[in-house]
Amino acid sequence: MTDYKAVKEQLINHYRRRGYVKDEKAFNAFMLVPREKFIPEKMASSAYLDHPLPLMNTGQTISAPHMTLMILDYLELAPGQRILEIGAGSGYQAALIAAIVAADEAPGHVYSIEIVPKLVEFAKKNLTRAGFNNSVTVIEGDGTLGYEDKAPYDRVILTAAGPTVPPPLIIQLRIDGCLVMPLGRPGLWQQMTRYRKINDTELIEEKLSSVAFVPLRGKYGV
Repeated sequence: MTDYKAVKEQLINHYRRRGYVKDEKAFNAFMLVPREKFIPEKMASSAYLDHPLPLMNTGQTISAPHMTLMILDYLELAPGQRILEIGAGSGYQAALIAAIVAADEAPGHVYSIEIVPKLVEFAKKNLTRAGFNNSVTVIEGDGTLGYEDKAPYDRVILTAAGPTVPPPLIIQLRIDGCLVMPLGRPGLWQQMTRYRKINDTELIEEKLSSVAFVPLRGKYGV
């Protein structure tokens, strides 16, 4: 039987040496959330290999562990925040975020929009199995339109690549909040980019790292 705790600790030590992540909250979330419960069961032994894994026959993937942790770092998360995620996938990234924003009974919550029906059900099942169904809500729909019902959001994260930020997501982002997305055309390297909302019309853009993500689908996707 795989000793997942030991494998996680080895990865964290590696990430520390490489300087991938600086926020200890990210490492704590990584230890808490069982990645092996967010992939197809036959792939459980590959849960902590440091590369993306396919999610059944959907054409979507679960990001490599180091990328999921870097996203936590980029989002600058804190307990109590309300988060909008575009692209639930298997539910793993949402669970990691929830482990921070809803920790110790903090009132934070993650709203995750998924356009692939098969993944909506998969993510819900996984989140329930791992004990995060009360802090993550998965909604089927076009994530590029956001989720106006619970706006404004402290943070918005897109887990798929597009050439521009979907306008509804900017509108639904709280002033002083930030949005993180892989910016660029799919099939090529993209730039993980962070936008800080200064006021209703002004964003500050910051390039973070080169990444490769699946295409953003929907009205404002590709």
